[in-house]
This record gives sequence, C-alpha cells and structure tokens, in this order.
Amino acid sequence: MQPELVILDIFYSLQGESTYAGYPCTFVRLHGCNLACHYCDTPESRDPGVTVRRRSVPEVISEIRAHVCPLVEITGGEPLLQPATIPLCDQLVAEGFTVLLETNGSLSLANVPVDVVKIVDVKTPSSRMQESFRLDNLTCLRPPDQLKFVVADAHDFRWACRFLEQHPLSDGVEILFSPVYSRLAPAKLAGWLLDNGIRARLQIQLHKLLRLP
Repeated sequence: MQPELVILDIFYSLQGESTYAGYPCTFVRLHGCNLACHYCDTPESRDPGVTVRRRSVPEVISEIRAHVCPLVEITGGEPLLQPATIPLCDQLVAEGFTVLLETNGSLSLANVPVDVVKIVDVKTPSSRMQESFRLDNLTCLRPPDQLKFVVADAHDFRWACRFLEQHPLSDGVEILFSPVYSRLAPAKLAGWLLDNGIRARLQIQLHKLLRLP
C-alpha cells in the first residue's frame, strides 16, 4: 500500500516568500504541525476538525502536473511530519521540478533530497517556540538553501543576530529576515538590517500584500 499525504490544499499562485518570491508556483499545503507558534498564520494546519484530503504520491503529482508550472513548494503545517513527503520530493525532483520545502527547523533534514531547496525557519522568541530548532540541521544546508527568521520586535531581531554570530552558515546559504505581518513595519526591520550591516535579505509576504492565497 502506497503511503498517503494528508493535504489541506493544492493550489496555484505567486510565490510570496524566499528568493523565489514573485514566481508562479504550485503549492502543496500539508496538514499537521508539531509547533504552536504565537504568530502562526496558518492555524488551520493544526486544526483536527478541518477538512483534509488523503492522496497517494502519484495522485498528488498528477494534480501538480495539471498546473503546468515548474516550481513547486511543499509547505504546511510541518511537511516533514508526514513520511510520504520525502518520496514526494524524490519523485518531483526526478521529473525535473524545482522543489521548495518550507520547514520549521525542528525535525531532521538529513533525509531531504539534496536537490530540494530547503527554506528553514529559526523560531524567534515571539513565536514562543525558540527552543525548537535542531542545530544539526545547519550542517544540512548548502546553496541555494535558505534560513529564515520571522521577527516581531527588536528583541527578536537581536536574538536572531546573536544566533547568526554563534552559528556561522556555509557560504552561499541565503539568510532571510521577515517581519511578522501587521506587527512590525517592514521599513523598521529594513532599518535594523542596514544599521547592523547583516548579510541578509529582507522579505515581505508578497502574497499577503497582493491578497493572494
């Protein structure tokens, strides 16, 4: 019996985050998360009563192909909670898709295919999940992988700066700083980045500005 994925939605939109922001992308949003971030913008991913679909890997890939888009993001929730996520990544890479995996950093990346672009959160104190990150995941990151800090205030920003000082990354791994939507003005975060001279990219959730899914 083939492993199944528990899916909230499969949809086509513009990528709103990461260095791929602005590109058309097919999203596979999986259900289930092992964290409960205070600023979570996808609470339905942890809702046991929400409507989900169960699909095999071939069925999911068939839906992805229907959008005729070379860029795919697997997100959640936390996609690595589901064992079928790795076979899905393997098959998508084998078919020539560019695959992005959005993950919260609390689960091992060791089995994620090397050709998958890993976009990994480091949870800041405002999330109340700042102890969740697996430091050994840093050894799994290489270009074009990306490490992301979602920042709600100056304390989060200083905490993220200390994290980067204490844990240098491999050359070429992108560092992303993103303001918590509606809590921190992007211009303020931009100013902090400029003042501190951090080699990082400011990202704004483009899909929210455009009111896209």
